[in-house]
Amino acid sequence: MNKTLLLSAAILLFNLPASAQDPKESEDWSRKPVIITPGCRSSAPSDAIILFKNGRDLDNWTSRSGPAKWKTGFKKMKVNGTGDILTKEKFGSCQLHVEFRSPAKIVSEGQGRGNSGVYIQTLYEVQVLDSYNNETYYNGQAGSLYKQSAPLVNASKKPGKWQVYDIVFHAPVFNPDGTVDKPATATVFHNGVLIQDHFELKGPTVYAGYPKYQAHGDMPLLLQDHGNPVQYRNVWIRKL
Repeated sequence: MNKTLLLSAAILLFNLPASAQDPKESEDWSRKPVIITPGCRSSAPSDAIILFKNGRDLDNWTSRSGPAKWKTGFKKMKVNGTGDILTKEKFGSCQLHVEFRSPAKIVSEGQGRGNSGVYIQTLYEVQVLDSYNNETYYNGQAGSLYKQSAPLVNASKKPGKWQVYDIVFHAPVFNPDGTVDKPATATVFHNGVLIQDHFELKGPTVYAGYPKYQAHGDMPLLLQDHGNPVQYRNVWIRKL
């Protein structure tokens, strides 16, 4: 840089308001972040709510008609044809961690292969499906926001392998008259890969037709019994 340019830069710098030169002006001391202990491998962060605690009981879960009756053991729970299970506690915006495994033995294809679902607030489904070399409609494969958004990529593992969803969900906000102020959004990582990037949900999941919002508050998390013996383990949630 020549002397003329250096002189011009110096003049400009010294003519700036004093506040623009003080780094303290941009420091934020308004809210000290809470200290937590992060998880390690299969353990959850210290501020998480463990929804499937010890792999043996379903104390945090119920069904639509009474106690949850999925089969448990060896630190996992298994769909067994007794119906969907729901958390006893209700949740709004959250960070959710779910590990699942489709059956190792392939007995069907398309939507009949390892089908289940993670329903946030009982309404918004992240599809669980064996999508390893298994063709189906794209907004119904593993990692889709069912019938609304296909995953950005297919990150599925082979049948019988444990897989992971990490989900960041922001609940919808409604006006006093029931209209939508802010739609729900979902960001999903499948086996560590970003597959849904802050997608704005158009409403609750529906099998046929088009979704439409109706005002609601916090709701339980639901795991779907779709008739396939899908297994779950290490389920935890953090309120946002």
